Amino acid sequence: MTGIDATVTDIASCFALEGTLESIEPYGDGHINTTYLATTNRRRYILQRMNTEVFADIASLMRNIELVTDFLRAKGQETLDLVPTKNGEPYLQTAKCAWRMYAFIENTIYYSLVPDAQVFRESGAAFGAFQNTLADFDASRLTETIAHFHDTPKRFLDFRAALDADVHGRAAACHGQIDFFLGRAALYPVIMRGLADGSIPLRVTHNDTKLNNILMDAKTHKARAIIDLDTVMPGSMLFDFGDSIRFGASSALEDEQDLDRVHFSSELFRSYAQGFVGQVHASITAREAELLPTGAMLMTLECGMRFLTDYLAGDTYFAIKYPAHNLVRARTQIKLVQEMEAASSETDAIVNEVMEEAGGR
Repeated sequence: MTGIDATVTDIASCFALEGTLESIEPYGDGHINTTYLATTNRRRYILQRMNTEVFADIASLMRNIELVTDFLRAKGQETLDLVPTKNGEPYLQTAKCAWRMYAFIENTIYYSLVPDAQVFRESGAAFGAFQNTLADFDASRLTETIAHFHDTPKRFLDFRAALDADVHGRAAACHGQIDFFLGRAALYPVIMRGLADGSIPLRVTHNDTKLNNILMDAKTHKARAIIDLDTVMPGSMLFDFGDSIRFGASSALEDEQDLDRVHFSSELFRSYAQGFVGQVHASITAREAELLPTGAMLMTLECGMRFLTDYLAGDTYFAIKYPAHNLVRARTQIKLVQEMEAASSETDAIVNEVMEEAGGR
């Protein structure tokens, strides 16, 4: 036996493995759960210790994953396969930890950054297919694994509370950033209000639509499976579209200090929209299509507001490498929003064009 200590080996042995366990080694670069690659003489598996501080209700989280993956599989979509325990349970609960296991999806790769427009278009198609396949799944059956995750009005209330408290006296150093978020308060309720009055459909949402949550075929580079389903819960497709654009249509990392290097790419917006709308055109509503650019702006505003909230509160949530790290992150999101606002006529036109293209296929 190579790799990790006997405790993790004992945990792995509690699952219904095919073959004899040969090794367990740390795997990946995730920040929430602790992940291992378990190898038997017949196949490989992903073993994870779930973060019960971030996800307090593991039973509901795992139920969400089971419901969604069973539905996707029944629709013919490749998806994560949970490996049950030897007792037939979907996960293992010990005195202090909760563990789960997935079958390893072989011959796949993932990207951490957007290498080109074609890959970004493919990622749009992948998350669009995820949305479209689940369009007739009753999202109300799912539990919120993180309450108010994309509730932008609630994030604004948290921001105001941190600003009013100003426990570390940091507000004086960022009046411009504070005024930026205060000045856009009228936009924050758009999606949540639409969900409440039914003008925006309640859907299954992934809520973490970064490029590295798509496994792509190592040879064809076509998307095969969406992973990291811990934040799958009820919401709006605008959350997923918007967060992808926030992450992928930016020219720089979210903690780039030189704002001259931070730009919103309308061409990457077009590429992603082509892939996404090409998959959801049969299920997306006119109101959702109209709000796709707004969703991108709102998710970027929300993220920037969260960074600034954490900066004002003393950096209690996001990990930082230097004292102004969260303020730098907030500034990059502000720069992206400013350029999204300037390009709003263009992005509206792009959505209209890709909707027409998709409808004519």
